[in-house]
Amino acid sequence: MDEKITIRPVGEPGDLGWMVQAHGELYAREFGWDGSFEALVARIVADYAADHDPDREAAWIAEASDGARVGCVVCVAADAATAQLRILLVHPDGRGQGLGRRLVERCVDFARQAGYERMRLWTNDVLVAARRVYLAAGFTLVEEEPHHSFGHDLIGQVYELDLTRRRR
Repeated sequence: MDEKITIRPVGEPGDLGWMVQAHGELYAREFGWDGSFEALVARIVADYAADHDPDREAAWIAEASDGARVGCVVCVAADAATAQLRILLVHPDGRGQGLGRRLVERCVDFARQAGYERMRLWTNDVLVAARRVYLAAGFTLVEEEPHHSFGHDLIGQVYELDLTRRRR
């Protein structure tokens, strides 16, 4: 689509709604997930919007030069020492350009600057492209557990990254 994709802080009208809608539509189309997934994303976005500490939590939108939103990611506090990467998404119109990597890097860099010691994320094993991005960024799989969610039997995965060590 667009080689000129910028990543900007969430804050424009429609950003939060787009995050929810894009997740709901894409995960239904690509993985057959039901509306309970969109509801989960809506809760994550609403919690962020209602009460986030801008020094410790942030969210970003990837935007094409024509203004179309093509990706997002959120960084929230799991606890005082742990940041949590949430709702990474790259829309098909933004794929194949390293955008997932760029969004994760932005999130990790922010977490380091905010003083977190580690970053965690929860995902599912069927999200193969996202897993490749997380592993390339240095995340390590620390936990797996089968569950039934979003209308499917899945394997939930928790990944962690030590933010006190710089990558070489």
